[in-house]
Amino acid sequence: MSQPTSSPPASTNPQMPDQKTLPGMLAGLRVIEVADELGEYCGLVLAGLGAEVIKVEPPQGSPTRKIGPFFEDERGPERSFFYWAYNRGKKSVVVDTASADGREQFLNLLAHADILLDSSCGRLKRDLQLDEPLNERFPRLIVARVTPFGDSGPWKDYQASDLIHLALGGVMMNCGYDPEPDGRYARPPIAPQMWHAYHIAGDQTAVAIVAALLHRKQTGEGQDLSCAIHQAVAINTELDLMSWVMRRAPLLRQTARHAAEATNSMLNISRTADNRWNMTWGVSARDKARLVPFLQHYGKAEDLRPPALDSDLSARDTPGSAPLDKETEHMLEVIQRFVASYDYAHLPWRDAQDAGLLWAPVRKPHENTQDEHWHMRSTFADIEHPELGRTFRYPTSKWMSTATAWQPGARAPLLGEHNGDASLTRPMPGRTDAATASTGRVAAQPRPPVLSARGKPFPLQGVRIFDFSWFLASAGGTRFLNSLGAESIKVEWKANPDTRLGAMAPVGGRDARRQATAPLKAVTDPDMGGQFNNKNAGKRGMSLNIRHPKGLAIAKDLIRMSDIVAEGFSPGVLQRLGLGYDVLKSIRPDIIYVQQAGMGAVGKYGRFRTVGPVAASFAGATEMSGLPDPAPPAGWGYSYLDWIGAYGFALAALGALYHREQTGEGQWIDSSQCESGIFQTAVSVLDWSANGRVWSRYGNRSPYKAAAPHGAYRCAGNDRWLAIACFDATQWNAFVDVSGLSALRSDPRFATLEARLANQDALDELVGTWSSMQDAYVGMERLQRAGVPAGVCQTAGERCDSDPQLAALEWLTEVDGTRIGRWPVAEFPVKMSATPAYSGGVIDRGAPCYGEDNEHILEAWLGFSKGQIEGLREEGVI
Repeated sequence: MSQPTSSPPASTNPQMPDQKTLPGMLAGLRVIEVADELGEYCGLVLAGLGAEVIKVEPPQGSPTRKIGPFFEDERGPERSFFYWAYNRGKKSVVVDTASADGREQFLNLLAHADILLDSSCGRLKRDLQLDEPLNERFPRLIVARVTPFGDSGPWKDYQASDLIHLALGGVMMNCGYDPEPDGRYARPPIAPQMWHAYHIAGDQTAVAIVAALLHRKQTGEGQDLSCAIHQAVAINTELDLMSWVMRRAPLLRQTARHAAEATNSMLNISRTADNRWNMTWGVSARDKARLVPFLQHYGKAEDLRPPALDSDLSARDTPGSAPLDKETEHMLEVIQRFVASYDYAHLPWRDAQDAGLLWAPVRKPHENTQDEHWHMRSTFADIEHPELGRTFRYPTSKWMSTATAWQPGARAPLLGEHNGDASLTRPMPGRTDAATASTGRVAAQPRPPVLSARGKPFPLQGVRIFDFSWFLASAGGTRFLNSLGAESIKVEWKANPDTRLGAMAPVGGRDARRQATAPLKAVTDPDMGGQFNNKNAGKRGMSLNIRHPKGLAIAKDLIRMSDIVAEGFSPGVLQRLGLGYDVLKSIRPDIIYVQQAGMGAVGKYGRFRTVGPVAASFAGATEMSGLPDPAPPAGWGYSYLDWIGAYGFALAALGALYHREQTGEGQWIDSSQCESGIFQTAVSVLDWSANGRVWSRYGNRSPYKAAAPHGAYRCAGNDRWLAIACFDATQWNAFVDVSGLSALRSDPRFATLEARLANQDALDELVGTWSSMQDAYVGMERLQRAGVPAGVCQTAGERCDSDPQLAALEWLTEVDGTRIGRWPVAEFPVKMSATPAYSGGVIDRGAPCYGEDNEHILEAWLGFSKGQIEGLREEGVI
């Protein structure tokens, strides 16, 4: 007889302890950092996780000490907000690695280090003049290198910058402003500000480092890691990549909303009466059903009516994938009139959220520092600068936990502040270098390592994940863990499935795609979504109704066999289903529970509804992209914070695994997608905290690392653009030579960098006149050969079909899906010499069909008979 299907009693999550009392996940580890802006963010993340980071600077100091803005607008090596933001919590020693004494000093530092973080692009290797690789001299050392384009390939020696990477990596062609009515773009693609290429690469490198630490914990083996920023950025976009891969469909950028196959005239941001902005996302039938009563409450629903009674309120599209019909456009017009009737401070966006609507204010970065929610989460910390007699506010945390915490650390070090500190060349206190230090747990018997399709072991041997993640922000995180060797069971139920309907496979399959010369018609089979395949490759799939007592019992049995429970629901959902942290911990005391919601569970916004664009608006990321006022923000043309949340989600799980290896202790991690975005706003928050300056957009220019020309310039053809950046006289003179604009050299308006900065409008017009007659790729290659940073603003099609560097880096991996067939998906971008990642995971497969592995899991893992499995199906359990 079937059992009743009533919901189990809700469990609870415990209160979070005071985060100031907890250690960092990577406590006891030492990092030697030789890095500029390419690698400093990664070092900041490692320091925040509790590692001791020793920054090795040349006698003149790190070049990032020259990047603004500056304290009280006075330049100086100890006054750079950029340096303060990205070097908080580190120690500084001055070492001239090009001298014999400096080489010896540097090698003494490495002798007791765990990680070398190197973004010197070969300079350090040349300086050290070693006859053997560092890994041979220090076999336990993890050497993590960050380079612009990787170690090999036709572009490996090209010059780059944040702008160039965002252009070549495809971000800019997703971000910008609406086209004119005739379809022509009058304004260039926009590079979101500021330093996002290095955030993207830094987060992914940190994930690889902690995975390598886990491998070393089991084997004693260090390894070499290499992150090409170009590859890291190129996989960071969203629907454009899989839309091209699957159907040869290009996407078009739009103002502050997802790039789409067809543009529309309606913004998803609405202007308030005082010229601020509010994000009003959501076009599904479910959103419309909630919107009309909300507007009726204020007497401003106009002629809107709820959706028809037979509307599918459960349909769930990938954000940005649903087209706008005339009815939806009219709905957005009504919303815009509603928003325009309020000033920013009095707009009832909180009431809209309470009504279940995806609304959020488009905040400036500093506004989050004054919000009680983030104070409740310890998102910000006030850091003392004793030499100035002041404290300044910094974003310092991406998540909360029951066992570990982000470490705010001290303010960034003065140049050479830790010279002569003998402890830096001695082992870390209380440290053991044994490959498998005792944790009080019974050590597993050694087993042959699981090899990937690349013929080498995965770093995450034997790690299992019970995976409730969905949408990109959490599902993308476990996808990275799968590519590193974790075995994941993706759990769905038909009443509330994941977003499977984005970038669908084409009618006719792979053969049709090979022959295509135009966009193909898409299938509607939810098991054939290209975006779902890309974010869930390598996972097993299980359909399990945990509202049914038998389903809940099965979930508990599988959790008992798992290391990690991962979920991306709204806070409280899993607890109400009977699987809160108290229950999880009773099943397995050392379980790691990683939860990600838009705003986090702790705090006053825990029940807020968010998707990537809503989180970006709240975090400040939307406001920080675009031309100066009065233009609207350009925002992001995809769910950028979904990816940033995914990187943080993966890093939190890995850090918790490392902490458990050290201590035997599991933990609950309350991660916030929005918080991950706030963490990246440190420079603008500091400028407000120290100088009282409120953030203002600056388009594609570079006011803080001075460069001119610096922008995206129109080239021959339709919507063709070339990003160019000249930071010094050498690059400027090379540009003048290549362009043939010799008159610029004698023009006093452009005689110096300072003069060029003061006359950028005139300079941009002259550069644009030249570029408009150039083929974009020819212009890029000519400038790069002359040493000028330049990069085409590449589309997804160009990255897939024309980019020789990405092809050399093998940035896409072909995997087989049971129904969808064999298709490329993005590969984890960090090359790991001993444990290379593989997107097909341990099962060497694409994403699962709905419930595809029910029988395998129940039979092979839990011992159910085929008859019992059929009974579960009949009872609605699977």
